[in-house]
Amino acid sequence: MEMLKTDLTKTDRTYYSAKKSAEIVELDSYGYLTIRGQSSPEDSRFLSAIETIYTVAYDIKFLCKAEDNDFTVPKMECHWYVSGGLSAQHQFTETPRNLWLWQIKIRMPDMVESDHFFKAIHQSREKKPDLNFDIVKFEYLKEGVCAQILHLGSYEEEMPSINKIHELLDLEGYEITGYHKEIYLNDPRRVAPEKLKTILRYQIEKK
Repeated sequence: MEMLKTDLTKTDRTYYSAKKSAEIVELDSYGYLTIRGQSSPEDSRFLSAIETIYTVAYDIKFLCKAEDNDFTVPKMECHWYVSGGLSAQHQFTETPRNLWLWQIKIRMPDMVESDHFFKAIHQSREKKPDLNFDIVKFEYLKEGVCAQILHLGSYEEEMPSINKIHELLDLEGYEITGYHKEIYLNDPRRVAPEKLKTILRYQIEKK
């Protein structure tokens, strides 16, 4: 009998899909692998963090598969921000890229528990001792009420999509309470910039 594989992009379309027009959605609390850091997106620190978090994610997947709970590793997402809190975020594009702060996240299915995480960290360290797995965390974070939009095209050309979100929030009486988040629906290494699909999402609350 073939084992069923959990794929969150199919079972939780509210989380992993968005419209081309800005919209407001309400999301739950989820478990994530996370890594925080500071660098430009092209810096080796950011690229190493991606390798590190995916190594742990796949080791968790294989542990769950051995328990007949296989899953597809979900899409990577990342918060981007600068120091100074929410009030300073309008300065993001003027801030040197090497000062950008980020939090890489990969959501984990509900069957993943802290025991899986600690076992996977141990296996990952043995497999890739050159990587720093101390920076990987497993934590539960609540999304709550969010505004989002599906951005088509280059990451460098997100502002028109972001402006649509701001227009919706002004109309509906909301304000942004969380940092800029991107969920990467396809791989920039394999897809032309104009064909990239990215969900842009912000946590919000009523003014």
